[in-house]
Amino acid sequence: MTPAELSATLLELTRSAAGERGGEISLEDVTLERPRNRDHGDWASNVALKLGKRLGLDSRTFAAQLATALAATDGVAAVDVAGPGFLNITLDAAAAGALAKSIVEAGESYGHSDALAGQTINLEFVSANPTGPLHIGHTRWAALGDSMARVLKASGAALVSEFYINDAGTQMDNFGASVMASLRGEPTPENGYAGAYISDLAARVLEADPGILDQRPEAALETARDLAYTFQLADIQASLARFNVTFDVWFSERTLHAVDPATGRSLVDDAVDRLRAQGHVYDADDAVWVKTTDFGDDKDRVIRRGNGVYTYFAADAAYYLSKGDRGFGHKIYLLGADHHGYVHRLKALAGAAGDDPERDIEVLIGQLVSVNGARLSKRAGNIIELDDLQEWLGTDALRYALGRSPADSPLTLDPEILQKRTNDNPVFYVQYAHARTGAVARNAADAGVTRDAFDASLLTHETESILLAALADFPRVVRQSAELREPHRVARYLEDLAGSYHRWYDACRVSPFGEEDVTDLHRTRLWLNDATGQVLRNGLELLGVSAPERM
Repeated sequence: MTPAELSATLLELTRSAAGERGGEISLEDVTLERPRNRDHGDWASNVALKLGKRLGLDSRTFAAQLATALAATDGVAAVDVAGPGFLNITLDAAAAGALAKSIVEAGESYGHSDALAGQTINLEFVSANPTGPLHIGHTRWAALGDSMARVLKASGAALVSEFYINDAGTQMDNFGASVMASLRGEPTPENGYAGAYISDLAARVLEADPGILDQRPEAALETARDLAYTFQLADIQASLARFNVTFDVWFSERTLHAVDPATGRSLVDDAVDRLRAQGHVYDADDAVWVKTTDFGDDKDRVIRRGNGVYTYFAADAAYYLSKGDRGFGHKIYLLGADHHGYVHRLKALAGAAGDDPERDIEVLIGQLVSVNGARLSKRAGNIIELDDLQEWLGTDALRYALGRSPADSPLTLDPEILQKRTNDNPVFYVQYAHARTGAVARNAADAGVTRDAFDASLLTHETESILLAALADFPRVVRQSAELREPHRVARYLEDLAGSYHRWYDACRVSPFGEEDVTDLHRTRLWLNDATGQVLRNGLELLGVSAPERM
């Protein structure tokens, strides 16, 4: 019996017991949880506590009624009522063990659900300026954002991952001037960009346009800026691809400012008019303002200065509105630790656009990450680059280490641990468990153990009960990781699962010992071994980490 089947059974029994008094009772009302104490059974539910008051029933009396009905269900060995009305449910061995076969048959889809079906989400993360290489801060958001996208999709959300390219404004002009100065052998201009990577870009620009130094200064500057931008953006995309991070959309800020020849207007122009139509734009002091204080912002924001120049807030507004225009009912922004001031601003912008700031937008702020002993980039001079970290620590170790901690907690990585091939290294511990499932399967094949028989009632060893319970919990972990935007829960789950598997491996044999005959117990345990390997693979895939067959 899978957790989904048990939930459906409990829902049916609850609706029957409640009768007409229950109103609309859904799966959310009969949530199953794993008991912290294994002595309390395989699953626990607080459904009687949640619904007792609504039904006008004593919760413990209602729980006892449900326990009697549930205990009579096939596959349920016992149901106990604890405390004020908790249900502690124990499955019989055959019902619990049947999960192993179900997991193998489900394959890559095990753990996926439709819990978030119907939600259309735009998830924006990294969004670095295309004026230099990605650094360690971007690296953390790349790992977390991509893993968040994966768990949201696995939970049924219609999601698009998006990189907002900040390719307009003063920083792009300074970037172009820096490359042009390098081409001419001149010092870095004030507010410019320094580092060997600028010289590298200058060399690539010269190779692409050998006559650039003969152009008029204004034309040469524009050429240098645009070519260097193209090269740097391609480098960013390549770095992320090597890090197993892909985006569905690369959104250029320039498109917001581009003037439509037919109308003579830009998306930014339209955004100001649309906010004004909502009643939240006013004119004062020769400028145009958005009354963001109506929605909790600490001050109103200027959207267009008196000289007619738009502020960054105008581009933010146009970009936010474009997400809604593209059909995204929910927007998630992942921002770095230095962007706390954006939280109220973006939520106020959502309100000014006519959305619900508490429902339609989430702004998640990540904390800083550091690496013990890391050297600054030789190319960029003042940052730790993603490419350098990958080369040093490896993609798997880096992604796993960044993905196993909550985004809102500061993080320091220990390279010495991440490079160890021991159980002290979390990613090695989990990957080794997966590789061991492969080795067990290969050894079983050599010994003549096949999967042509399965008897779930044979999986009675204590370590098998614990392992099966852990496997059953995977769908809940994925769903909760998506709902809470916390993909680190998958990593912590995998470490617990790996521990349960290693203990089972030490206690139970899949291949016969010596001259023993192959029995159905060996064949059934092979299903359990392969089910564990499948769940480890599925979980590592959600984290963007490989699942090696051999280590």
